[in-house]
Amino acid sequence: MIDLRSSILYLRLFSVFSPGPLIAMQYQPKDAFYRRAKKEGYRSRAAYKLLELNRRFHLIRPGDRVVDLGAAPGGWLQVASQLAGEKGRVVGIDLQPIGPLKEKNISVLQGDITSEESQKQTREALGAAADCVLSDLSPRLSGIRDADVSRSLELARMALHVARQLLKPRGRFLVKTFVGEELNEFQLDLEKHFLSVQRTRPEATRKGSSEIYLCAQGFLGN
Repeated sequence: MIDLRSSILYLRLFSVFSPGPLIAMQYQPKDAFYRRAKKEGYRSRAAYKLLELNRRFHLIRPGDRVVDLGAAPGGWLQVASQLAGEKGRVVGIDLQPIGPLKEKNISVLQGDITSEESQKQTREALGAAADCVLSDLSPRLSGIRDADVSRSLELARMALHVARQLLKPRGRFLVKTFVGEELNEFQLDLEKHFLSVQRTRPEATRKGSSEIYLCAQGFLGN
C-alpha cells in the first residue's frame, strides 16, 4: 500500500535532479545531447530519450491523449505534442511552474498530482481517459545510494498509482526509476496491471547513470 502523503515530500522535488553517487565522475551537464537540445529548441536533453523510446515502443500515437507527470521544464511535453499531433491532447503537471509553450495541443497544470482535485483537473483538460502516461520523475539525490534508490522507486510507485486512475484500458505507461534491489518487485507490480512490461535504457541516458525506464503496455484496468 502506497503512503501518498509521504510521497508528497518527494513530489516537491518533481523535476530537480542533482548529481550524486548514482552518476559517474564524468557527469557533464552540457554534453552533446544538451547542446543538440538547445540547437533544436527542446527545453531539455531528456527530449531525445522520449523520441528514442517512442521509436522503439510506439508509446504515443497520432490523436492520443497523453499525461506527463513532473513535466517541468517541458522537454517531454514538446515531444509528446509532436507525436500526438493536432488531434491529440497533452497535459503536463508539476508542482513547479512550467513556462508557456507555443504548441496549441498542450495544457499545463501546476499542482500535486496525488490530490483528487489535480487528477480531476487533469481528466478535464484531457477530455477523456489517457492513452499514455509518462513519468520522468527524479528525487534530489542525497549521496546515500540506498536512500536515493528507495526514493526513486517510491516516486515510480506513486506514478503507477496515478497512472491507474487516468489510463483507459489497454493504455500505455512509461516510468523512470533507478536500478536497485526493489526493482524486480516493482516490475512484478507493473505486470499485475499491464499485459507487457519491458526494461530499457535510452542512448541519451548520461554515462554512469543508474536510471532505467520501464515501458508498460496494455493496461488491464482497475
